Amino acid sequence: MSPRKLFVQEMEDLRQDVLQMGEWVIDGYTCLFETLEKKDGETMGRFVRHDRVIGDMQRNIEARCLNLLTRQTPVAGDLRTVSASLKIASDLERIGNHLSDMAELFTRMGYVDLNTISAHFGPMIAETKVSAEKSVKAFVERNMDLAREVIKLDDTIDDYFNKVKDDLVVALGGKVDSIDNYVDALMVAKYLEKIADHGVNIANWEIFQETGDMEDERLL
Repeated sequence: MSPRKLFVQEMEDLRQDVLQMGEWVIDGYTCLFETLEKKDGETMGRFVRHDRVIGDMQRNIEARCLNLLTRQTPVAGDLRTVSASLKIASDLERIGNHLSDMAELFTRMGYVDLNTISAHFGPMIAETKVSAEKSVKAFVERNMDLAREVIKLDDTIDDYFNKVKDDLVVALGGKVDSIDNYVDALMVAKYLEKIADHGVNIANWEIFQETGDMEDERLL
């Protein structure tokens, strides 16, 4: 295989690694909330260790990127793709950490139905998943329009966070069965907001991959 064909193949392998990591994280997100609904304590316990696999995936992507940077010396668009992949792997790893953190919270909360705490949890959970899915798809498919949809969606998720917070404040002003559950529920909402923020980061890295710009500032 010629050096150029080898380089093209390695770039495609990198893209597939990012896709695989993204799919793993999103599947984990879906499974986490299905496990909560089923009140499956055994599966929830495994989620606490879920981020170990994601950490391995991140290190694999980092190693591939460093190999490409040192051995192939990519330029222009290819360099942007490698740089963006490094950053996206970090964002996906952080999402994985948040999933594990939420699994611990759900266990401590006794697998309570979040919708009984705030009716806005359901749509917030759904829209946060959409943000993560679309951000990864935008990068892998090199779709800036989709990336901009993710950035716009962040305002909606922020609004849901504020509504959940308002619901919790009202509830805590009255009589509740467990104050701790309401405090933990606020932490869950914050983790969801953070996951959406990582989705925005990934979307911005897709725009950088195509243009070299990050939030209207020229980087490469």
